[in-house]
Amino acid sequence: MTLAKSFEPAEIEQRWYPRWEHSGYFAAGKDAAKTDNFCILLPPPNVTGTLHMGTASTRR
Repeated sequence: MTLAKSFEPAEIEQRWYPRWEHSGYFAAGKDAAKTDNFCILLPPPNVTGTLHMGTASTRR
């Protein structure tokens, strides 16, 4: 078995997307059974306005 030279997400998603939908992963709304619900509307702003690897490595 050889690895593909590039990642093809459509190939993987064909298999997993129906399962994600059936499991309710894309359903929005508050779950009354959980007390720790939260929502993030947008990512935090950056000084430059562009996300980069330094953003991920220095945020805590």
